[in-house]
Amino acid sequence: MLRTDDSQVRTVLVRMLEEDRTALARDWAGQEPHDGDRSEAVELLQALSDALGGTLPVSRIVDQDAAVRDALTSLSERRARAGAQPSATAMAILALKRTMLSAIERHTDDSALRYRAALLVNELLDSAGVLTFEVYCAGRERIIREQHSQMLELSTPVVRLWRHVLAAPLIGTLDSARTQVVMNSLLEAIQANEARVAIIDITGVPTVDTAVAQHLLQTVSAVRLMGAECVISGIRPSIAQTITQLGIDLSHIVTRGSLADALATAMQLLGDSGRPGPVAG
Repeated sequence: MLRTDDSQVRTVLVRMLEEDRTALARDWAGQEPHDGDRSEAVELLQALSDALGGTLPVSRIVDQDAAVRDALTSLSERRARAGAQPSATAMAILALKRTMLSAIERHTDDSALRYRAALLVNELLDSAGVLTFEVYCAGRERIIREQHSQMLELSTPVVRLWRHVLAAPLIGTLDSARTQVVMNSLLEAIQANEARVAIIDITGVPTVDTAVAQHLLQTVSAVRLMGAECVISGIRPSIAQTITQLGIDLSHIVTRGSLADALATAMQLLGDSGRPGPVAG
């Protein structure tokens, strides 16, 4: 079995990466579907050259060489942020492999040396391909989580309806994660606006089951701990029947059928102190 990790082969590859770096970066970037980032290619080729000139075994370069990992991570994350498919990252590494294998032929006439160099390049860039795919997947998952969090915040606005009166109109399913966002947003708005009444409107919530009811109860309890009263509006006949059939007790909570009725109730709860008029603007 021929060894791929010997000093002669690494010397050839380092010389190739040093002497032909600009041409390699140009050729590699040109093979990508949308003309890759040449500076990104130069950075990775420099990192590979430095690593091959070091003492780490080829099998451990991708995992343990910080510069190589950083260059590969940057390459993969940039594509993830751009919304590219995972195959685009894989094809980038394959394109680099083709570029390096072609360049090897220009740097040695020794067929045995070429073969060993090809084995080494394959081993090195196969590991790089695995890393970039893992980084891509992790990056996309992080982006999806961030977008999901942003959408949760956008889908749970807290609006000021009147002096000391806030409303949180909910649309869609109310799960644990969204309940936490609603609760945080509502409590912060209560503190910022010195609100005394908070209206949670569930007109846009398609169904209310035991879990949703528990989430609402938790939010109401948190609002009351802040010293404000809570009114739940949007109780449609179908939801009222469902709550009754489930045996959920909302008798200690003020409920109304519409947001308009809830606002009227809020005015009654405020009494004369709430009379200065609607919010301007």
